[in-house]
Amino acid sequence: MPTHSALADVYMAVAGAGRVPFLAHLFYDSADPYTVQVQFFDRGTALARWHFDRQMLAEGLHRRVGEGDVAFRPHGTADGDEVLMELRDHTAPGLRTAVVGADTATVAEFLEHTYALVPAGTETLDLDGPLQDLLAR
Repeated sequence: MPTHSALADVYMAVAGAGRVPFLAHLFYDSADPYTVQVQFFDRGTALARWHFDRQMLAEGLHRRVGEGDVAFRPHGTADGDEVLMELRDHTAPGLRTAVVGADTATVAEFLEHTYALVPAGTETLDLDGPLQDLLAR
């Protein structure tokens, strides 16, 4: 199945420290057409992997979307437009939220490539194969 990936410079907004830069690897696999995977790295060390809804990420470039564990929203700065990703960890004691920012143009270009692979509205999932595998056990 066709895939697309890209690297993006991102940052985490940290109270008292400003912006802490790190790297994100965005990955799309047409076999899972509704999902964008993002793995965050710092100096080659994997920090976290998140799975996002592709359409929600695309909408987040233009308006606030999401609730629960993930939300996206556009954010304008003097340096240009960004998309902010609010990532919430409900498993840790107390509610922890990380705010990660990425350049809007970088994310938009990545998404354009994913929509070239699987246009919006044409996504399908093959559930027969996994179901057969499950029943064969």
